[in-house]
Amino acid sequence: MKIDHIALWVRDLEQLRQFYETYFNAVANAKYINDKTGFSSYFLTFPDGGSRLELMQMTGIPDSQNDPFAQFSGLIHFAISVGSETTVDHLTQQLRADGYTIVGEPRRTGDGYYESVVLDPELNRIEITS
Repeated sequence: MKIDHIALWVRDLEQLRQFYETYFNAVANAKYINDKTGFSSYFLTFPDGGSRLELMQMTGIPDSQNDPFAQFSGLIHFAISVGSETTVDHLTQQLRADGYTIVGEPRRTGDGYYESVVLDPELNRIEITS
């Protein structure tokens, strides 16, 4: 078994698609639009061909009440492996330079991961791992 995909409700579908394409080399499928429900989405595939990320948008979906700078119950982050510690460092610095919030500086965790944590444009936490 494997996780096929993780889905995020988003406010700005195109901005989030562009973010994941730009920084994580994701490739979006053709935009799905359901005119009856006002729903639209993209599935993003990453270079390794593993799990995908679904970005979804529909009017009437409320904003999250969770504080993105605090821990809370439920899904708190997802991790994207970029292949090396050097790439973690480089990408973290690039995201910082481009104005994104780094909530966890590059470090080695107690269980051996090398990672940083960044907020995407809609404040979802992403662990960038080696």
